Amino acid sequence: MYEGKYPYKRYRITLEFLKKHISKDASILDLGVENPFSEILKSEGYAIQNTKGEDLDLNFKNVIDSQAEVITAFEIFEHLVAPFNVLKTIKADKLVASIPMRLWFASAYRSKTDPWDRHYHEFEDWQFDWLLEKAGWKIVDSIKWTNPTKKIGFRPLLRYFTNRYYLVYAERV
Repeated sequence: MYEGKYPYKRYRITLEFLKKHISKDASILDLGVENPFSEILKSEGYAIQNTKGEDLDLNFKNVIDSQAEVITAFEIFEHLVAPFNVLKTIKADKLVASIPMRLWFASAYRSKTDPWDRHYHEFEDWQFDWLLEKAGWKIVDSIKWTNPTKKIGFRPLLRYFTNRYYLVYAERV
């Protein structure tokens, strides 16, 4: 999945942020299939269930049927054509979600071999804030961070200074 590039920094920051806002007693539905970060959350004592890989643009059944107190969505919304629809159907009162931010010096990510591994959206922070607000969420806390690479060149240099990820904790209005 990560082709030898395990995202240690992203996982560390996301886990610290989650611990700050979400009790380990809360039930969590994570949008997206089980993944290495789901396993980290379980090992940390969180009660987490994942969706099953359904197309969340078209099928909200697992989200609608969920009794989870918290929804997490880590790098999911950029893959959806219409993330507003799933955000609006969430019944939980708490949301922790992250996105890769749009980089002005790089085009949107697109895997040539995996049709599920493509970004329809790469948001600027204000666009994601607006999407959440329109879907009935109020952002309580947020954080951004960079994602430097160990490559040489102009773009890798810019990654040291340009925020790449945006993580929010929001509550239903």
